[in-house]
Amino acid sequence: MKNKGLENMKQEIAAELGIPLKAGDNGNLTARQVGTVGGEMVRRMIKAQAEQMRGQQ
Repeated sequence: MKNKGLENMKQEIAAELGIPLKAGDNGNLTARQVGTVGGEMVRRMIKAQAEQMRGQQ
């Protein structure tokens, strides 16, 4: 079962970066393209968590 929020985030980031990500098989993408999307997802999640933690202090 996939997390819809993460899937939406992945699709949004891929679109912003101009990477032709589609639902299902993406064997046509390079490791660099996929890594770029994943790396940006991680950066955004870390930023969101840091902001949330600052707000709790």
